[in-house]
Amino acid sequence: MSLPPGSAAYMSSTIHHVQAEQESFHNFFQAWIVEQDNHLNELISASKTQAETNSSKEEAEMILRPLINQVVQHYEEYYQAKSNWGKQDVLAMLSPTWTSSFEDAFLWIGGWRPSMAFHLLYSKSGLQLEAKLEEILRGLGTGDLGDLTPSQLVSVDELHRKIIKEEKKITEKMAKHQETVADTSMVDLSHIMTELQNAEAESGLVNSTLAPKEEGLERLLQIADDLRLTTLKGVINILSAIQAVHFLIAAAELHLRIHEWGQKRDAANHTHLNPMASTTKTMGSRHPATNITSTSTIERVILN
Repeated sequence: MSLPPGSAAYMSSTIHHVQAEQESFHNFFQAWIVEQDNHLNELISASKTQAETNSSKEEAEMILRPLINQVVQHYEEYYQAKSNWGKQDVLAMLSPTWTSSFEDAFLWIGGWRPSMAFHLLYSKSGLQLEAKLEEILRGLGTGDLGDLTPSQLVSVDELHRKIIKEEKKITEKMAKHQETVADTSMVDLSHIMTELQNAEAESGLVNSTLAPKEEGLERLLQIADDLRLTTLKGVINILSAIQAVHFLIAAAELHLRIHEWGQKRDAANHTHLNPMASTTKTMGSRHPATNITSTSTIERVILN
């Protein structure tokens, strides 16, 4: 026997289903983070070995490219998994419960802003250039990101301009799609929901009206993730093998440390607010100290 859409049992069952889906991706993400940390250690070890052996550029390419490809494949696996889960619950991908509040504040359509990759490259390049400035002034090449050639800088700039243009297009599409939350169909639906008392009829109307909204969000998320991966690969293709290793190290370090700092801040904030609370972030909630599903999730569950 099916449960009435407005019943407490229906709400409880559906909330449990949504939380199970989120927990599945949460588990995947945690395993992915562990593997990223392993790759970071491998990249650091490879960069140190390269510095000690001082092998030729050709030798470095042969040794380092397999590791670089492995790391890139790891990113590809993440976006493929994200795409698969996004087809089931795109809202969870856009409002992830497996990231910290600090990370959430810097999200762009469910992930990192593609143009950020270039700021990361320039920042790391500047730091490495400053660290080995004396060697460079003596005409000694460092081989790392502080030793970008003029042609590489031109290529990076061209790619940067291209990515910014695509990023702006997606941002504009997202803004336009967000405006549809107040279009005629939504305004009419909100009025009908006020008038109708039949919970089953209301559920059908809501599903049919909101479905295009979620489908649009799914398409935008896919486009944004494709641009993120394109940007990562584009930057790496411009760099030499050892430079790509240093870039991937910087990317992994930044991601892992921000994730770690954010989790610690959330735990400290919630412990301060509720000293008796657990510091584990609960699935389906922005309140790791409780087992209460957030209001936005409940609303989403009822509507679906």
